[in-house]
Amino acid sequence: MKKVLLYAAQGAPVGLAIGYAITIFLSLFWGNGEYLPVMPSLAEALGGEAAAVAVQALLCAGIGAVFSALSLVWRREDWSLAKQTGVYFLGSALAMLPAAWLAHWMEHSLRGFLFYCGLFILLFLAFWLAGWAAARRTARQLNAGLRHPN
Repeated sequence: MKKVLLYAAQGAPVGLAIGYAITIFLSLFWGNGEYLPVMPSLAEALGGEAAAVAVQALLCAGIGAVFSALSLVWRREDWSLAKQTGVYFLGSALAMLPAAWLAHWMEHSLRGFLFYCGLFILLFLAFWLAGWAAARRTARQLNAGLRHPN
């Protein structure tokens, strides 16, 4: 449990930094010269931009903490890859989807929720496949080195 809390504490500022970087990126492409710190609907719902930025910052830090703590799943050698993937997917979905709803990153409708879920699944698969391919390449290189030592 101590390791989980340590990882979560280390991940919170990373999540905050990534959330901030995303607002800069989105502002550059869709802000028409303006900085867009939060979704306007979140600022409206909370009565102002300052409260919305504070809530979004807490959500981003929370997401970073959860993802960092969840990374420990991949170190469980007694779990199958399927179990590791399932636990990681479920944990990350339970962090991202409510946060996205609360931060107004998705349209507040069934259509918006389903679209965001689909996007989340696609991105999860892309990152999972990239990680799997990298691990497979490393394993092949290690095996080749064992078969043909210099």
